[in-house]
Amino acid sequence: MKLEKPVHKALNEQINKELFSSYLYRSMSAWCEAEGFPGCAKWLALQSEEENEHAMKLYHYILERGSRVELEAIDKPKTEFKNLSALFTMVLEHEQKVSASITALYETAVKQNDYPTQIMLQWFITEQVEEEKNSNEVVDLLKKVGDSPVSLMMFDRQLGARTEK
Repeated sequence: MKLEKPVHKALNEQINKELFSSYLYRSMSAWCEAEGFPGCAKWLALQSEEENEHAMKLYHYILERGSRVELEAIDKPKTEFKNLSALFTMVLEHEQKVSASITALYETAVKQNDYPTQIMLQWFITEQVEEEKNSNEVVDLLKKVGDSPVSLMMFDRQLGARTEK
């Protein structure tokens, strides 16, 4: 059963958003590496890989439904950041935007009575709750750390301990 046009269009748009997220986090990772925060760079690189996996999940879903994937250009991400606090605040704000986008996509599937897409999107909704929680925890921790070089070094080491995507 092919996807209805509004759902198909929204899914393709979400692939672009997920790929942009991957690109953004890779850019942030590069900035962290250049600024001497290898732990933060690792955390963001894993986040980038995870976002790419999200895009591929949508990609394969579109194909499974007998529809075409229509990839669009990916916008250039920001490459300079004021500091780690500003960077991770941007991560949290970006995840909130992605959550809103997933919610709108789900609403489109509801309007089209596309039950399979609604079920598939449940995974993304749950994932976004976790993404926002994780990002918020990092922002809160950075607020406690402040500008202390020793604390920032410990913070970087803690983020570098992340092993799973």
